[in-house]
Amino acid sequence: MARHDDQNRPANTFCGRTRREFLWEAGAGFTGLAMAGLMGDAIPGRVQAAEAIDKARTANPLAPKAPPLPAKAKSVIFLFMYGGPSHMDTFDYKPKLYGLDGKTIQVKTFGRGGKKNEGRVVGPKWKFKQYGQSGKWVSDLFPHLAKNVDDIAFLHSMTADSPIHGSAMLQMNTGKILSGSPCLGSWVNYGLGSVNENLPGFVVMLDPTGGPISGSKNWSSGYMPASYQGTILRSAGTPVLDLRRPEGMDEASQRRLLDTLNAYNKDHLAPRADNSNLAARIASYELAFSMQRHAPEAVDIDSESPETKTLYGLDDDKTRDFGRRCLLARRLVERGVRFIQLYAGGAHNDSNWDAHGNLETNHNYHAGRTDKPIAALITDLKRRGMLDDTLIVWGGEFGRQPTAEYASGTGRDHNAYGFTMWMAGGGIKGGVSVGETDEIGGAAISDRFHVKHLHATVLHQLGVDPEKLTYFYNGLDQKLVGVEGAEPIRQIMS
Repeated sequence: MARHDDQNRPANTFCGRTRREFLWEAGAGFTGLAMAGLMGDAIPGRVQAAEAIDKARTANPLAPKAPPLPAKAKSVIFLFMYGGPSHMDTFDYKPKLYGLDGKTIQVKTFGRGGKKNEGRVVGPKWKFKQYGQSGKWVSDLFPHLAKNVDDIAFLHSMTADSPIHGSAMLQMNTGKILSGSPCLGSWVNYGLGSVNENLPGFVVMLDPTGGPISGSKNWSSGYMPASYQGTILRSAGTPVLDLRRPEGMDEASQRRLLDTLNAYNKDHLAPRADNSNLAARIASYELAFSMQRHAPEAVDIDSESPETKTLYGLDDDKTRDFGRRCLLARRLVERGVRFIQLYAGGAHNDSNWDAHGNLETNHNYHAGRTDKPIAALITDLKRRGMLDDTLIVWGGEFGRQPTAEYASGTGRDHNAYGFTMWMAGGGIKGGVSVGETDEIGGAAISDRFHVKHLHATVLHQLGVDPEKLTYFYNGLDQKLVGVEGAEPIRQIMS
């Protein structure tokens, strides 16, 4: 907020510093939580300290902000298929591969096994059929999702910078292959906030077999305040760890305890009323207190109809877990949570899509547990009138190679040269396919899109200009799409 009432203060300053310096010096961690409520000049004194306390108690850094551009989407659900699904076995039909199965050909690849110039072809292990008015080819791995192809835009020419899980996941989540940068969900909440001030603005639901490699770096707020980081939400039991009220304490008693603590903080803050760290800590207590009441209700699916539970596959051991998380994603969107990320796949190779050995066993398992729930999510959002403003993103950190990694077996190595992702809802055209890989799926050859183009598309659909959403850090105006920028993928926009 620019101030013009002090002739000795430049028009672009506030709190005696430039805006950039203020944000730069405000610091990361939970210390930034009350920043949105402390946007006035800090005046020392007990009265002013009390006002700061009151502001901190009601401050919400995730308060909703009007998007600067016309928005097609209000929320994002990112379905992260950890490990890297094989595009030529799922949605990128390559009929030539069937006849090449088992033959050694000349092809350049780069994966975990290093750079190679030839390899033994692994033909697709599933048949493809055409579906919908669009006639989209989909493999037998996804019989339920195949019925939704006319709501989906397929991106067959995605590329990334790394074929290694850790750095590739960081890039898919943060735009950078090195750690320390805010995630896509953090950027979304920084730019737009969240409609529900009683729930986190950025929620992450992990696979029951564990989190992905690099752990919390994949939902970190990086150099932004920690209020923008992802919050792990469990689909059963206590939704947020360490949130439950201490045993033997009721809500009224805890409220009195917080009020007493605030009274002490008023005295402590009086001579240092411009201390945003203390004010932020106060706000963190208030947010946690509010979440104790509202988070359990958000994950309580008992009120859902039996038909809805069956739709998501909650009556089947194979689909129950991922189905429950997809249903919770819909409930969170209904409650104003801005960005939700669901991981399908855990930390170990046998628990994610990383099919280095037996491709058939691996993909049958992971597609089998996710196909019906994802189709249900699209169907449920659509029938509730929510798909129009809910953007769904599906994909992993990269794809797979058309050739085998080992001398025997059907496993495929990593492939960042070309792979498939898809988007649906939120102003995205349905029934379209954009870009292509070569005839064996080894590399993107037309309309090549980088991860940053995907990020730019998400921001654009939310009404945010990816070139203008910046955060001043380390002397630079940082952007999710990098200093070079990126255009949204306009071919899929309705």
